[in-house]
Amino acid sequence: MAAPKKGRRPAGGQSRPGRALAFILIAMVALTGGMFWSGHTTPRLGIDLAGGTSITLKAKAEPGQESAVNETNMNTAVGIIERRVNGLGVSEAEVQTQGRENIIVNIPRGTNEKQAREQVGTTAQLYFRPVLTVADGGPPAAPSATPSGSPSGTPSAKPSSTGASVGEKSATPTATATTQGRAVSEALKAPSPTPTASSSSSAKPKATGTPQATPTPDAATAALQQKFATLNCLDPKQRAAAGEGVKPEQPTVACGEDNPGVWAKYLLGPAEVEGRDVDDASAGIDQQSGQWIVDMAFTDEGSKKFQSITGKLSQQADPQNRFAIVLDGEVVSAPSVRTTLSANAQISGNFTQQSAQDLGNILSYGALPLSFETQSVDTVTAALGSDQLEAGLIAGAIGLALVVIYLVAYYRGLSMIAILSLGVSALLTYVLMALLGPAIGFALNLPAVCGAIVAIGITADSFIVYFERIRDELREGRTLRPAVERAWPRARRTILVSDFVSFLAAAVLFIVTVGKVKGFAFTLGLTTLLDIVVVFLFTKPVMTLLARTKFFGNGHPWSGLDPKRLGAKPPLRRSRRATAPAAADPKEA
Repeated sequence: MAAPKKGRRPAGGQSRPGRALAFILIAMVALTGGMFWSGHTTPRLGIDLAGGTSITLKAKAEPGQESAVNETNMNTAVGIIERRVNGLGVSEAEVQTQGRENIIVNIPRGTNEKQAREQVGTTAQLYFRPVLTVADGGPPAAPSATPSGSPSGTPSAKPSSTGASVGEKSATPTATATTQGRAVSEALKAPSPTPTASSSSSAKPKATGTPQATPTPDAATAALQQKFATLNCLDPKQRAAAGEGVKPEQPTVACGEDNPGVWAKYLLGPAEVEGRDVDDASAGIDQQSGQWIVDMAFTDEGSKKFQSITGKLSQQADPQNRFAIVLDGEVVSAPSVRTTLSANAQISGNFTQQSAQDLGNILSYGALPLSFETQSVDTVTAALGSDQLEAGLIAGAIGLALVVIYLVAYYRGLSMIAILSLGVSALLTYVLMALLGPAIGFALNLPAVCGAIVAIGITADSFIVYFERIRDELREGRTLRPAVERAWPRARRTILVSDFVSFLAAAVLFIVTVGKVKGFAFTLGLTTLLDIVVVFLFTKPVMTLLARTKFFGNGHPWSGLDPKRLGAKPPLRRSRRATAPAAADPKEA
């Protein structure tokens, strides 16, 4: 008799609720510790709560090239827009794709909205310009610094500049004209900024590659040289304004990042090749050296232009044998030229896989048939964002208070379990939101707050389903401990189905919507998953433990499980014991 009773467990029984409680407690401590360790103790706020500008861009492809709107091209566009926004000196701005053809740019308050709009809404400008002089990009050492071949004008070493070179892929060297040198010379109307007589260098290469008389510099040339001499590439504002308003056919100055935090400044000639002349570019591994390279292919018109510029540059000495790849006024690479090239070229250097792929994507973008149109621009002041956040928190507090009042009034002692479960769910939601901000860029906006408020009702509904199943078992005449275990399988099935429907709706909403509505869908889906975790690992184990106490086990009137108030039938076990002697009396007689 003892063995079967020892091995028998009620349906849905949980023999060790302490394990589940210990697991969720460890998880809560670990997540909370990770939040404080990361330093992000509050969720990131969206533009509508923190204030700032939110710009929605929609990609448009040229007729017949709709396939150009794809994930790779959109990610490349995101990288270029990020460069533009960062060029404004903006901190904590975020640029991300939403859906298949939309890009969302969120710029925190404090940034000029008009300037940001102009920067992110225009098509990227990619040009190939000959390098005339390159120098360290830091602040000028002295007011007398000039763009010369002195040590201050020495090219700084970097994988994407001096360490990179352009070699032949399939084209052969050919004879070229000399219009390139004249174009640069005539644009400057002065000797190109090359080593002067004061330089120790015996070779004084000109932009044309041939000796010629030195014309007197005019005001425009002097101003350009002065701008180059005083340019400080460590200043984001100066970097952004370096080539502002300069036409492609005019010489200019620009900055380029050698290595992270190390900048060089360039004096560049007129643009010889445009981004639309690039037919394709991709990163690959050179079969001979085993190093990462970038292959470029040009259009028919671009091949002629590229052949012309490489023909001139291959005859020059460093740094005038280089061409700068300039994107939105910033030099992204400045490789040297070894030979005349035309339709195809290969950029080699100290590339890593990531740097080669980044350069290939940038070059490809010049050939992408993509443009962007501004769908919407929403500007929220700091005061309005604060008011909306306060209103959202008040709404959430009111909703939570109403749920608590209902639970206390209807379930009495059981409401304590529900309130504790809501607290655990709220803590997990807060910690995860704080951690997901830096991890995946999640920002709490007003729709996300609405999703969290709706989740209060979803979580409370799960408790109500379980409590009502327990009460049904008590009405059938069972005591509390078996009622808790027998009610769980039926309640669990109902909770899972309900949460699955909610999560499915949130997932569909997240996939098909664009913009701030995604915040609502994401929060709703997150809190729905947490509801399952809390009910399984906290609510059910706590209910199992409390069923063993006298207050709940004996059905105290304030426990919410009083059999008399529930209209319970007589206990099943007593009725069975009462009928057994009655059946035995005739035999004994």
